[in-house]
Amino acid sequence: MPKELIRLSNCSMAFDEDIVLDNINLYFNDKEFLTLLGPSGCGKTTTLRIIGGFLKPTSGDVFFDGVRINDVPPHKRMVNTIFQKYALFTHLNVFENIAFGLRLQRMNGKKLDMREISSRVMEMLEVVSLKGFEGRDVSTLSGGQQQRVAIARALVNRPKVLLLDEPLGALDMRLRKDMQNELKNIQQATGITFVYVTHDQEEALAMSDTVVVMESGIIQQIGTPEDIYNEPKNAFVADFIGESNIVDGIMLSDGVVEMFGRKLKCLDGGFEPSEPVDVVIRPEDIDIVDPDKGMLSGTVASITFRGVIYDIIVDFNGFKWLIQTTDLSPIGARIGVKIDPDGIHIMKKSPFSGIYGDYSSFSAEYDEIGDAEHELHMQDDESPR
Repeated sequence: MPKELIRLSNCSMAFDEDIVLDNINLYFNDKEFLTLLGPSGCGKTTTLRIIGGFLKPTSGDVFFDGVRINDVPPHKRMVNTIFQKYALFTHLNVFENIAFGLRLQRMNGKKLDMREISSRVMEMLEVVSLKGFEGRDVSTLSGGQQQRVAIARALVNRPKVLLLDEPLGALDMRLRKDMQNELKNIQQATGITFVYVTHDQEEALAMSDTVVVMESGIIQQIGTPEDIYNEPKNAFVADFIGESNIVDGIMLSDGVVEMFGRKLKCLDGGFEPSEPVDVVIRPEDIDIVDPDKGMLSGTVASITFRGVIYDIIVDFNGFKWLIQTTDLSPIGARIGVKIDPDGIHIMKKSPFSGIYGDYSSFSAEYDEIGDAEHELHMQDDESPR
């Protein structure tokens, strides 16, 4: 059974009258990769800073290995932090950047001889795949290599927890994907608890053992990446984790939901008879068929080519859905859609109901982009060359 390492108990944080965290309860297991996920202003970085000791909660308690640490300063916690800006020392080479914390310990009276410092630095260089770079000037390194130096510098002190505040935000997409794999491998190799903050749902799903979805200072859902994606608790989670079509429905009985006046089979149950619900259908779970063979039929409103797939916006009597498919249907075409029972997910109504899941604005954004590009081309044609 996993061992609990950190617990936030009834923690709230307010700046003047602005409540940033609202009575959250959360625990982190030893050797776990846990991600705090949410939009800007949801409270995820504040939570990270409370764990690190940079902020003291307005109310509530923080426990580390069963001991209350509210008043323990950051440098006395067995926690290190990596921020989006790596803050490497440009006047020191790679080896000395990583060794910096160990040398401080030696200056403060801890028994670390030069041989142990060198051994631990070389060990970390091996872990972050930078063996042979120890003499390099950090300013000559790529963004990904600089991040690895920052990770090694944080890990060389052997903390029990590493806090990472959007560390991949400054990297390009390809390097960011590579570093996602690197971070997960490093976490598994070291066995250190990673607490990772991001607004990028793809990062959260790719790396995490546990994902905590936050909004407005409140935890909306906790679960594995698969649970969060396949079984969202409310419309906010369903919309934030990937794309979702969310429509009003009525749960007629276990396994049967009504939407758009049609009775459809699903796999969910446990609702009251005729209970109003939110119905979630992922764009990739929709198959395009002939109109007369579909559960529903609609008109293609717009198409966007994404490389492997097309994003198709389909108008169903004024409600627009997103379908992701390899099959191209022209704008204006009448199509039918087929959805298997396991592609229909039922959620209870929540304060987020009715806010998310309609792609009318999504289609309008494409129209605006097209109009802007047209105007730009017109301006280019009229300008002297």
